[in-house]
Amino acid sequence: MAIPLRKPNEIEKLRTASVAVAKTLKYLEKNVKAGMTLLEVNQMGEDFIASLGARPAFKGLYGFPAGVCTSLNEVIIHGIPDEKVLKEGDILGLDIGTEIDGWYGDAAITMPIGKISKEDEDLIACSKDALYYAIDIIEEGMRFKELSSMIEKFIVDRGYQPLVRFCGHGIGKKPHGEPEIPNYLESGNAKSGPKIKNGMVFCIEPMICQKKREPIILENDWDVVSEDGLRGSHYEHTVAVVNGKAVILSQVEE
Repeated sequence: MAIPLRKPNEIEKLRTASVAVAKTLKYLEKNVKAGMTLLEVNQMGEDFIASLGARPAFKGLYGFPAGVCTSLNEVIIHGIPDEKVLKEGDILGLDIGTEIDGWYGDAAITMPIGKISKEDEDLIACSKDALYYAIDIIEEGMRFKELSSMIEKFIVDRGYQPLVRFCGHGIGKKPHGEPEIPNYLESGNAKSGPKIKNGMVFCIEPMICQKKREPIILENDWDVVSEDGLRGSHYEHTVAVVNGKAVILSQVEE
């Protein structure tokens, strides 16, 4: 299990793809409204990705039919866009990957549709805050299992549960690779396993359930919900380890 160490020029190529994701997410967050269908959201995202000179990396990946994962309400990840109409008070997860010149970027947000409940605001905040907490604590020499364990503690301390059997991942000239980064300590000692090193590039993506962490995959073979049937949330960034700390690649410079 060799986790690639990227050269600075390779990290810049990964940043280019990741910025395209960030721009698309920002565009959708600004323009997606109640009354739109999930298919319309996907088309809007795919068109915007194309306008940036990028390719929607998820379209056709492992058989996924769309460029944008549209995970509505109880669907935590991998939602397939369909004719469902967005309503005021919904929450919508948007997960996007792009490819530019053979390099990949990946990021996700969960956004409110109009005014949402305090409960849903807190649910979304947990995934977002867990993501930025994880990025802040990453340092060279830390073990990935330590990171997973600390993310799990953050989520549980907030009163939620991490979705199990799905995880963050390495990224580069393929959309997914080593290492796998669960949001919980999967097995063994947190002080075991691979260490984080300068030059590594990977995606951190907290996926939040309310009461039960076991996933159920729906009949379309993609949409993932929690066993508790309650709403979930998801946030993700692509990061690179530079000078001993994590640098976010999937963001737009303000």
